[in-house]
Amino acid sequence: MARKVWILTSRRMYTYILAIIALCTIITGVWMNRSVLPVFSTEEGPSAFYRADIDEKKTALTFNISWGEDRALPILDTLKEKEVEAAFFVSGAWAERHPDIMERMMEDGHTIGSHGYRYEHYPNMDKDEIIRDLNLSHKKINDVTGIDVEYFRPPHGDFTPSVLETISTFGYTTVHWSVGGNDWENPGVNQIVSDVTGAMQPGDVIMLHASDSAEQTGEALPEIIEDVREKGYTFASLDELISQAETDVEELASP
Repeated sequence: MARKVWILTSRRMYTYILAIIALCTIITGVWMNRSVLPVFSTEEGPSAFYRADIDEKKTALTFNISWGEDRALPILDTLKEKEVEAAFFVSGAWAERHPDIMERMMEDGHTIGSHGYRYEHYPNMDKDEIIRDLNLSHKKINDVTGIDVEYFRPPHGDFTPSVLETISTFGYTTVHWSVGGNDWENPGVNQIVSDVTGAMQPGDVIMLHASDSAEQTGEALPEIIEDVREKGYTFASLDELISQAETDVEELASP
């Protein structure tokens, strides 16, 4: 009987501990005022695309870039050599400073998306600040490329439902990701490759960095491309992945 009482007491203690942890988490989140959602989507409101729910083995390769030029060019060389089309989400300030690299991206057939102008955490900014940042980034990228970008990735990947609502007023498709190599931490080439290719699924959006702070991405990229292809995947553009996902949704909704 004593043993049964101990088990019951332990379960209660475990429940209490979980409740305390949950309460502390809520209080901390409120205190920090950072209800940041890595991926958010509703049927009625704005959404962030992060992967396509498809069976075909396709994946989209994307890069963020906001600082430096030394890492970007070797990455572009590798993509050209391997005949891979990617998407580059660039900060407006970076595009303004590096029009030659922007031109190279376009010549090689890559998709250009906006990554904001100042590379600030949008959830920490008020709506007017976000709108000014979006406007400035859009203008600077347009000044350099002559195109009106259609895709947007929030700086740091941070957003809330209200941030998404503001972004949607510009007509952008917000693009998050489902696979990241944590390459900005420079954990080692093998680790980056493993993080990207280890648990891939059809329709994944891969996120890497082409900023100078990501020192090992260029070396890891050829192995990533090779591993992805060895697994039977092909690299698709964001346009293709998103349109295929939308087609699947429409087909499922049909009677």
